[in-house]
Amino acid sequence: MDEKGLRKLLGRLHRGDADVEEVVGALKGAPYEELGGFATLDHHRTLRVGMPEVVFAERKTAAQVAAIARKLAARGPLLVTRLDADKAAPARRAVRGARYDPVSRTLSRGRMELPVRGPVAICCAGTSDIPVCEEAAVTLEVMGVPAIRVYDVGVAGLHRLLARRGELDRAVAVIVAAGMEGALPSVVGGLVGKPIIGLPTSVGYGASLGGIAPLLTMLNSCAPNVSVVNIDNGFGAGFVAGLIARK
Repeated sequence: MDEKGLRKLLGRLHRGDADVEEVVGALKGAPYEELGGFATLDHHRTLRVGMPEVVFAERKTAAQVAAIARKLAARGPLLVTRLDADKAAPARRAVRGARYDPVSRTLSRGRMELPVRGPVAICCAGTSDIPVCEEAAVTLEVMGVPAIRVYDVGVAGLHRLLARRGELDRAVAVIVAAGMEGALPSVVGGLVGKPIIGLPTSVGYGASLGGIAPLLTMLNSCAPNVSVVNIDNGFGAGFVAGLIARK
C-alpha cells in the first residue's frame, strides 16, 4: 500500500463508505510478509519512502527471485536488479507483463504515479558505461521519472558534451557515470547548477582498480554540487535522482 492508497482508504472511512474492520484488515498485511523461510517482504516500504522494495537478484536462486517477484508485483510496481539472463525466464513467467532488459540486467513492470518536477539526465563517459546507466534509467522509469540519455561524451572529446549542454540544462538532476579516471562528473558539475550524482564504474585498465580510481576522483571533486554513489550502483544513483525529481 502506498500513500495514495492509504489516503483513499481513509477517505472512504471518513465518508462512511468503509468500516473500521475493512481498514484494519487492509492495514494488517501492510508491514511485511514471510516467504518460504528465505525472504521477509517489506510491503510497508512504499508508504515510508515512496518506492516498493527492490529485488537484488545476485546470489539468489531463480526460484527465489520468481517467488519474491510474484508477491511484490501483486501489490504494485516491480523492479528486479542484477538479474542474469539465465535466471530471468522463471521470473518473467511468474509476473505477467514483466519486461526483462539484458543490457541493464533488470526485470520491471509498472511505474509509480507521482508528480515530478522534471526529467533526470543520465550522462556517461563511454559506451562501456551504458549497462550501469541503463540500470539507473529503468529505476527512474519505475519511479515514474522521465530520463534523458546523454551517452558517450567523455572528457577525451569534450566537444561532444558541450554540444548537448541544452539537454543537461533541462534536467532537475544529472547522473554522471564514468570509469577510467572518472573526471566527467566534475566537468558536468562545473557546467550546470544542478545536483550531480557521480556514478563510478568498474570500466578501465589495471590502475583503474575495478572502479576505485574513478570513485576516489569523484569523492575529491572540485565541483561542490557532486555527490557520489558506490561503484556500478546504477540503482542507487537512479533512486536518489528520482527522489530529487519528485515534487
